[in-house]
Amino acid sequence: MARILAIDYGGKRCGIAVTDESKIIASGLTTVDTKELLSWLKNYVTEEEVELFVVGEPKRLHGEASESEKLIKPFLEKLAKLLPDIPVKRIDERFTSKMAFDTMIASGISKKKRRDKALVDQISATIILQDYLYNL
Repeated sequence: MARILAIDYGGKRCGIAVTDESKIIASGLTTVDTKELLSWLKNYVTEEEVELFVVGEPKRLHGEASESEKLIKPFLEKLAKLLPDIPVKRIDERFTSKMAFDTMIASGISKKKRRDKALVDQISATIILQDYLYNL
């Protein structure tokens, strides 16, 4: 069975989360340097079957696209050319970084580890994927 892979796209690095094969549980997988993301995804799908990419859609409070969307659009175009058989769904990612930080506090992660932006990105990707699964 195929998995669903979520991406919290960022200018420097991207958080990655993935479901189990039954598509019930979303788990943080890793953080990838943005420059390496396309090659990382290409390698990943050769080892694991992925049926869908879920990519965060950054929006402002009133629903309009944020400045970050200008970085994501070219990535999505390249992704569609590289892996055309895997569809992409967009999920509103407002407040995911805040929720990720709050999750880290609630789970007792030390103050030093909470400064790790890569961990925040990975947890944000997990929240995006959980949101997608919840709304199926």
